[in-house]
Amino acid sequence: MFPAELKYTKDHEWVKDLGDGTALVGITHFAQDALGDVVFVQLPEAGSSHAQHDEFGTVESVKTVSELFMPMACEVVEANGELEAHPEFVNEDPYGKGWMLKVKVAGALPDGLLDAKAYEAFVSAESH
Repeated sequence: MFPAELKYTKDHEWVKDLGDGTALVGITHFAQDALGDVVFVQLPEAGSSHAQHDEFGTVESVKTVSELFMPMACEVVEANGELEAHPEFVNEDPYGKGWMLKVKVAGALPDGLLDAKAYEAFVSAESH
């Protein structure tokens, strides 16, 4: 259910290490499913720097507005501009077309990120 090559946060963001000091960040299938139909995504500008756990944007759905939290210290290289015109990509393909940020990671990925199995256990425990 959750891609094994990704790392996850307890705030329901995912991280894909691109192996060159950069990573992609997005929200999980679980998060987009809980939100419902996404109608707007607000993301930071390229060049902005963030500490781990900083709020970096919001996702607005027909149900609610949710904050997004940075999984690690980083600098934003690129925000997914497609989401401005097509916020539904977050629902349709959260691990592909629905990616949110490409970031330059400050050092290694933090130890606190969950692997797919641990995230699945976390989600399962949270939803009971």
